[in-house]
Amino acid sequence: LQKILILLQVTLSVVVGKTLMILFPNAMKRYILKMGEKSRMNRNPKFSYENWGPTFFSFKYLQFVLKVKWKRLEDEAFEGHAAPNTPVVTLGGEVCHVLDFMKDNRPLILNFGSCT
Repeated sequence: LQKILILLQVTLSVVVGKTLMILFPNAMKRYILKMGEKSRMNRNPKFSYENWGPTFFSFKYLQFVLKVKWKRLEDEAFEGHAAPNTPVVTLGGEVCHVLDFMKDNRPLILNFGSCT
C-alpha cells in the first residue's frame, strides 16, 4: 500500500512538473535553478542547467525517485542495533553506501542541516 501511494504521489508530481515545463519553460528554469541554489548544487563546477535541468520530470527521473523512495521504506534504525547501510549518490553520480565512508576504526559522523 505504501508503494502504491508513493507511486501515485511521485507520478502526479512528475506529470504536473513536466506540464509546467512545457507551458512555462522560463519560469520552470528559474525555479529549478533556485532549487539548485538552495541545495548548493550550483556551487559544483560541473553543474550546468543545460546538462541537468531538462532531465527534471523525465521518465528516468520518475524511475530514480521511485527507486530511492521505495528503498527508504526498508531503512529502519533501532537503538542499539547496526545502522542501515543506506545508498547515497556522490556529486559525480556514483552510487555507494553510507558505510563505505568508514575508515579504520574511526567513527563515521553524518551531519544533516536545514535551510529554513
